[in-house]
Amino acid sequence: MPIEILMPALSPTMTEGNLAKWVKKEGDKIKSGQVIAEIETDKATMEVEAVEEGTLGKILVAEGSQGVAVNAVIALLLLEGEDKSALDSYKPNTQTAKPVEAKTEAPATEVKTALPTAPSFAPPPPVPVASSPSHTGGRVFASPLAKRIAAEAGIDLRMVQGTGPHGRIIREDVETAKKSGGSGRGLVYRNKQEYNVVANTTMRKVIAKRLTESKQFVPHFYLTMSTELDKLLEVRKELNAEAESLAGKEGKPAYKISVNDLVIKASAMALKRIPAANAMWAEDSIYTFNNIDISVAVSIEGGLITPIIRNADQKSVIQISNEMKDLAGRARAGKLKPEEFQGGGFSISNLGMYGVKQFAAIISPPQACILAVGAGEERVVVKKGQMVAANVMDVTLSVDHRVVDGALGAELLGAFKRYIESPSLLLL
Repeated sequence: MPIEILMPALSPTMTEGNLAKWVKKEGDKIKSGQVIAEIETDKATMEVEAVEEGTLGKILVAEGSQGVAVNAVIALLLLEGEDKSALDSYKPNTQTAKPVEAKTEAPATEVKTALPTAPSFAPPPPVPVASSPSHTGGRVFASPLAKRIAAEAGIDLRMVQGTGPHGRIIREDVETAKKSGGSGRGLVYRNKQEYNVVANTTMRKVIAKRLTESKQFVPHFYLTMSTELDKLLEVRKELNAEAESLAGKEGKPAYKISVNDLVIKASAMALKRIPAANAMWAEDSIYTFNNIDISVAVSIEGGLITPIIRNADQKSVIQISNEMKDLAGRARAGKLKPEEFQGGGFSISNLGMYGVKQFAAIISPPQACILAVGAGEERVVVKKGQMVAANVMDVTLSVDHRVVDGALGAELLGAFKRYIESPSLLLL
């Protein structure tokens, strides 16, 4: 009997995915471990390996299909000795189906906990379109067909811009409103020449859902501190100069340390000093982690992803630098494995390279903290009663108040400041 190949769940947040490409075609022999398809998840495009051996008998979901639900049957695999006639007697049986799963293991420190269900709420009252020929004196001018379609779809015609004769709302305007926002509540529709519609990717939908849940259900508070960078920049300069002097025949340095690499190391050492902040919330208890795994936000096309530097406190700055470059490169190419971006305990988001002075980041549940790093800039500071110039960087720690109280967050930020301003401690 054919084996069902199911749409795999390649991340904890994945409920559906896009079948980007079939690597194998119908009739191809398949061995265990061979890549059979590429799936676009909420984070990246990932390869899926076969578990069973046999022949790819029938493809049920064509490549390029979007919004395929997890555990939906996407293909049928014929076992040894079976031919295509076995497909004729096939009947869906999801209870005995064997899903194809990526060969990955969840990180040991990851503890899954469901966020509370979002409460229902009434939408705000509609905001009428600015006065136009189709909206005059509170009266809406629309064709009977447009009114009927709008009523069936639950669209408020006061929010639809008419493009018919004399600004009259016609069927096409209502159809455009349906495609742009469903019920249309809370949106103002404009002439088609004035906007473009960009479909949300799976990644963008998941980012929106997770961050909305975080702001709704995680009680954030924020701590900001200024840190002086002069000693850190000097240490960085010396380390990179040493790499230049040790360059091989090709003249390529063995490493190039960035300020962000040192920030990662300083964060890890601060968490080692203040271990109670290396934690997450669950309804029945607080989990504190033995490993210090730092998630680092990396911008990619269509969103962002957070590759993880695991056991960052145990690695040298050079190791962190080289590992971070490798992870960031593969993240932008969509080649990260799930265990390389799932299960971190603390996050860093650095917008300093864009010139952003200060910002507050949104916590990524179930983590309890995220550090927002701004740009370093030269400022006038007072030292021993004298005004002097110094390079200063502002950092803001967003904290889940259920896990980390104000004093504990301040201790963590103070420890971070100490390592940044005394960077020799990072090299011990």
